Amino acid sequence: MCYSTSIDKELKDLQIHFQRQLKKERPFERMDINLGFSHNFTPIISNDEPQVLSMAQWGLVPSWAKDQSFRANTLNARIETITQKPTFRPYLNNRCLIIADGFYEWQWLDTKGKKKQKYFISIPDKEIFTFAGLFCDSLDRASGAIYRTYSIVTTDANELMATIHNTKKRMPIILPSTFEAHWLNLGALNDFAKIETELIATKR
Repeated sequence: MCYSTSIDKELKDLQIHFQRQLKKERPFERMDINLGFSHNFTPIISNDEPQVLSMAQWGLVPSWAKDQSFRANTLNARIETITQKPTFRPYLNNRCLIIADGFYEWQWLDTKGKKKQKYFISIPDKEIFTFAGLFCDSLDRASGAIYRTYSIVTTDANELMATIHNTKKRMPIILPSTFEAHWLNLGALNDFAKIETELIATKR
């Protein structure tokens, strides 16, 4: 699973890397640790507005959800089951790239998880990269405001991540730049389940 990410870069770095400007509806906030259950707004590129960076809230809130608390259940979406789950099935064509420069995972050092080792996972040189994501536009029933929400799509852990996330053995799908357009253009889900990406794990 993936519940803590990092986007410890300046906005100008993102704009240069992706050759896109940020929409001005929400400000960008640099975060070394972005905790999923805080449901922060982070930068994404969505396939309905691929020419811009926009801000969306982590934790997809489907149209039928009664309140925003539902988003605690949707930080992640398993690629193996998203075509079957009522929460995600309506949004399979709502693809997005979730921008990050790393994520955090905790390795259990005992059988009950009372002792853990924290790892920061990145690609070489802590370069900017993207996770595969699904998004939807959600309604805040209290204020009537519309805001964009997303889930990070996950898959089985590769060899490195299986030793770190050694309980559920899952990992977010990290998209090499050559796969980003394929994801946004609704490439077959099977194409993304076993992507090989070089990862660096650093103890924190």
